[in-house]
Amino acid sequence: MINQRTLVTALLIVLALVAPLVAYPVFLMTALCFALFACAFNLLLGYAGLMSFGHAMFFGMGGYFFGYVVKTMGLAPEIGLLAGVAGAALLGLVTGALAIRRQGIYFAMITLAFAQMVYFICVQAPFTGGEDGLQGIPRRALLGGLIPIENDRTLYYVVLVIFLFGFGVIQRTIHSPFGQVLKAIRDNEQRAVSLGYEADRYKLLAFVLSAALAGLAGSMKALVLQFATLTDVSAGVSGEVVLMALVGGLGTIFGPVIGAFLIVAMQNYLAFTGEFVLVIQGAIFVVIVMAFRKGLLGELNDWWKRRRAT
Repeated sequence: MINQRTLVTALLIVLALVAPLVAYPVFLMTALCFALFACAFNLLLGYAGLMSFGHAMFFGMGGYFFGYVVKTMGLAPEIGLLAGVAGAALLGLVTGALAIRRQGIYFAMITLAFAQMVYFICVQAPFTGGEDGLQGIPRRALLGGLIPIENDRTLYYVVLVIFLFGFGVIQRTIHSPFGQVLKAIRDNEQRAVSLGYEADRYKLLAFVLSAALAGLAGSMKALVLQFATLTDVSAGVSGEVVLMALVGGLGTIFGPVIGAFLIVAMQNYLAFTGEFVLVIQGAIFVVIVMAFRKGLLGELNDWWKRRRAT
């Protein structure tokens, strides 16, 4: 008998395959990029208990590394994606090695300080294009010309495959022994240490993995939109990813995906309101925090468990 999780997963895959036939592919690809970014952040906060206020630096720098490799160096997009992941992971290693020495708000403030430093470097550094950013990043065919991605629909399926790969890595990590140790550290770090686990090492690995996946998401966004700008490394994007994770459901598998699609859809379809869209986002955030403490998917899961128990 097919279980409910398998059925839901199959339904979501079918919807993802037919989505570009009924929706604007660029919107879908942008949402998938932010969904992977939100899932990477959720891995860090929802499962490791580490609150980062500067996660946009990995997302934005992934885009810059991709753009520089593809546009300036003239290399293939797949090399650019690897460069974005590797660069973000290295930045995550340096940041995490210093940040995990502190806990709570002090950890969050260190990540914010690093993010502001990276933002200042991006303003000044010549390889980022300064305030103009990297514009006109070319869409070259993948795998030596085997997969042309000039067409938005073709590129959508490439982005979908990359997203599913990143999502699969996160899901596998969460359900692995490593993920179980992360949850134990999140719930009671002193007890995990007393059982012989090196908490700092596990937290650093989680931080680097989250940074690498955020860099992959940023690289994908640069591939889709063909530019990388200062906005992607700004504090506003760091705040947006927190909002996406909280709205969808922190500590859930699909919650950040739902939150990302909701926030990106609001920004896309409410763009005519100008800056007022930020007020709407703020109001939604307040409602979610007050009425849906576990996020949309978290509350839905609790409701379903209560319904099955009765």
